[in-house]
Amino acid sequence: MFSGTMMMVSMRPFIGVSWYSSKRPLGYRKRQRALRDIVYMTAQTQAVPSRTQRIMESISVSGEVGGAGGAYSYNALKRLDKIWSSICSAQAVEQEPQQVVSSFPGMLSRSALAEKAVDKFDVVVCGGTLGIFIATALSAKGLKVSIVERNILKGREQEWNISRKELMELVEAGILDEDDIEEATAVSFNPNRCGFENRGEIWVEDILNLGVSPVKLIEIVKKRFISLGGVIFEGSGVSSISIYDDAAVLQLAEGNILSSCLTIDAMGNFSPVVKQIRGGRKPDGVCLVVGSCARGFKENSTSDVIYSSSSVKRVGNAEVQYFWEAFPAGSGPLDRTTYMFTYVNPQPSSPRLEELLEDYWDLMPKYQGVSMDNLEILRVIYGIFPTYRDSPLPAAFNRILQFGDASGIQSPVSFGGFGSLTRHLGRLSNGIYEAIDGDFLDSYSLSLLNPYMPNLSASWLFQRAMSAKKQSGVSPEFINELLDINFKSMQRLGDPVLRPFLQDVIQFGPLAKTLGLVMLTKPQILPSIFKQVDVPVLIDWSRHFFMLGYYTFLSSFMDPVIRSWLDAFPSKMMYEWKRHLEAWKYGSGLDYRL
Repeated sequence: MFSGTMMMVSMRPFIGVSWYSSKRPLGYRKRQRALRDIVYMTAQTQAVPSRTQRIMESISVSGEVGGAGGAYSYNALKRLDKIWSSICSAQAVEQEPQQVVSSFPGMLSRSALAEKAVDKFDVVVCGGTLGIFIATALSAKGLKVSIVERNILKGREQEWNISRKELMELVEAGILDEDDIEEATAVSFNPNRCGFENRGEIWVEDILNLGVSPVKLIEIVKKRFISLGGVIFEGSGVSSISIYDDAAVLQLAEGNILSSCLTIDAMGNFSPVVKQIRGGRKPDGVCLVVGSCARGFKENSTSDVIYSSSSVKRVGNAEVQYFWEAFPAGSGPLDRTTYMFTYVNPQPSSPRLEELLEDYWDLMPKYQGVSMDNLEILRVIYGIFPTYRDSPLPAAFNRILQFGDASGIQSPVSFGGFGSLTRHLGRLSNGIYEAIDGDFLDSYSLSLLNPYMPNLSASWLFQRAMSAKKQSGVSPEFINELLDINFKSMQRLGDPVLRPFLQDVIQFGPLAKTLGLVMLTKPQILPSIFKQVDVPVLIDWSRHFFMLGYYTFLSSFMDPVIRSWLDAFPSKMMYEWKRHLEAWKYGSGLDYRL
């Protein structure tokens, strides 16, 4: 839509020639006039920056850091939108991914690299934002560890929201003290709300109720890592990784050559190693997130864990269901972070991040009961979180293991992997240490560290149920109606059911009870569920639901029996069975403690 001013201006002479002075036939003149109007108005439209561009270019932003959400500029937004457009392209694979990893037979000592200067480590971690945590945990066990980070290793300004219970996992892993948690915590708040389009609200305590400063937290862990003898290569990119029988050799873009027993890929969702393994395949689903941290919120003592203020709406050629999260920020009593997110299947018609931001500026003030005129935007936040059904990602090469977002260990309904990192850090640091100590570094042995987890696979149904789609045959209010009945059922069943779900942990008993109560309470919703998620998806989900029950049985009854025999097993067999027991425990969600 163009303004009246644009329409009036477009009637002026074009390139110095009045359109009315032409002696050509009237029909020809009308066609030419219409064409020139279109050309001129298009040029005018392109010259006017979007509201998102105007807001973002008016904010002073610091340099980019690694990790999701580490960039805030408008240019960075356009770069990410370009990546998102390529993912959404009609072709499944636009180009062959770069071959970062190559395998060579024989020993490193007999290779062409043997004569070159090589820094030797037990472990090299590529990607420092989340990689610093596993690197420090391994250093604390006495391993020689280095980190390769393409930027300066520091945390982003925007806080991570998490519970104290989850942060205590870092203390148990030996990389933080309780005093460090207090130092890194910028703000705490309660209670925390869940609600879906005026259908009532559920309030909980201590869920994502801390705002942790990544700047402070990573600085604390970085100092600890260095004090333990860790080495950091900042401003260094990975050029290639060569796998030999006795070592993994990294060549950095700056010329350094590092060798290690094991290379850990912590380079996030867009890791070049993961791209090579997946062959450029499209993600099965994506969570798109936009938001801001702004100053001017007078009501700012509670948070929203998940909230929906509207039903399915159209953005361009796509249907989307928007959800919200909101948290007080630690930078000031009037500062608040609000996220708007949606789940999509990547298609050419999928909305771009800038389109979502344009909606965000319209919808956020109504959602929070404020006026944009009364807010000072401190920074704009955006991100793309791709997920794959075949996650976690098994090791595809000897001596290389994916970690964090690169591994796909996070829930498909969450955005950001810090919560899943804290949950799995102790398990992974112990398993990696045992793999290096026993030289169990083949791809099969490493894959046992990122095993099939039925509770993670079962979460796919929830992402599909929360994703709007064209011509589904269900009402625009259905997604909110489905979530509302599920959350109210979990609330009726109590904290042992609701709290694990809110922290992305799916368990067989609570899930079965919730589904049973939903069917008893509102059986008429079942036909719409079949339409929304499709029968093949439900059949596939049923397999994971069965395996969730099976893993629960194995962890509850078989684990104690097998664990009593472990010390009698040979070392390789002991390593493998420990990983199987962990897969049963974590894959059934029985690691969760209230």
